[in-house]
Amino acid sequence: MEKIIIAAVSANGVIGQDGKLPWKSKFDLQHFRKTTIGFPVIMGRKTFESIGKILDSRLNIVLSKKIFLDSKKENLLVFKSFKNAIEFCNTKNFEKVFFIGGERIFDRAMKIADRIILTKFNLIVQGDKFFPEINDKIWKLEDKKKLKGFMVLYYTRKK
Repeated sequence: MEKIIIAAVSANGVIGQDGKLPWKSKFDLQHFRKTTIGFPVIMGRKTFESIGKILDSRLNIVLSKKIFLDSKKENLLVFKSFKNAIEFCNTKNFEKVFFIGGERIFDRAMKIADRIILTKFNLIVQGDKFFPEINDKIWKLEDKKKLKGFMVLYYTRKK
């Protein structure tokens, strides 16, 4: 199973402010949907709550120590630990799984991910959540694509 981090980040590393994305980009959301559709997405509870709904055509896996009402809905699973969520995905033989945030999920996923797909906006914003540093001793930039208003960087873990 390929483990992929997908994130959007400002030029100064911000991924969020007060539980929300600090920008709006229809094109980035289309890129995110096209990339993750049909695959499980793993996120923290606060990220799930900020999205405000279950992402369609994807198994939404939420990590939370709290039980919340939506946990009985279709295409939504709640796990109390990162390890349990990964073990579940391994038993289901998914081709890919995407880590979509927030900050703590990205920190944990950096240790096990095979790839990173990083949307980089050329803007400086205020924020309280940041993407972890990408260590070039561990990650290799394989490709970059300029899209409308942003750049998408594709990293793979060095062998």
